[in-house]
Amino acid sequence: MWLKKKKEDIQINLTPLIDVVFLLLIFFMVSTSFKKETKVSLELPEASGEMMDSKPSAIDVRITKAGEVYINGKGLVNRNVDTIKQAIKESSTDTQTPVIISADAAAPYQSVITVMDAAGQAGFNNLTLPTQKPDSDNN
Repeated sequence: MWLKKKKEDIQINLTPLIDVVFLLLIFFMVSTSFKKETKVSLELPEASGEMMDSKPSAIDVRITKAGEVYINGKGLVNRNVDTIKQAIKESSTDTQTPVIISADAAAPYQSVITVMDAAGQAGFNNLTLPTQKPDSDNN
């Protein structure tokens, strides 16, 4: 007579595996350094012409699609002429310093004019409006 031997069910305990995966996840989350983007992304309007070498001491004014104004990478509290004028004056005491106004192609025209007006009132007359070259596909 043959005795039947009970088969033992093979089981895989997933608890230690889940613990290890969880610890790896925590390790990578803690050890990863996140790059903080401080630049404002703009899509410049297009124009053909020569590229200009900008001086490193230029005042960089950026206007977003929504009309928000950033001066040297710092956002302003509001879009008033006085606020923009004060921020430009604080950026440089030399009124011969070029002011580079980079506005998004879809930025409100009034925002660009307001920045140009504020720079003029602050005594800065060297204004530059950079553009990008049009794609050759569109010609």
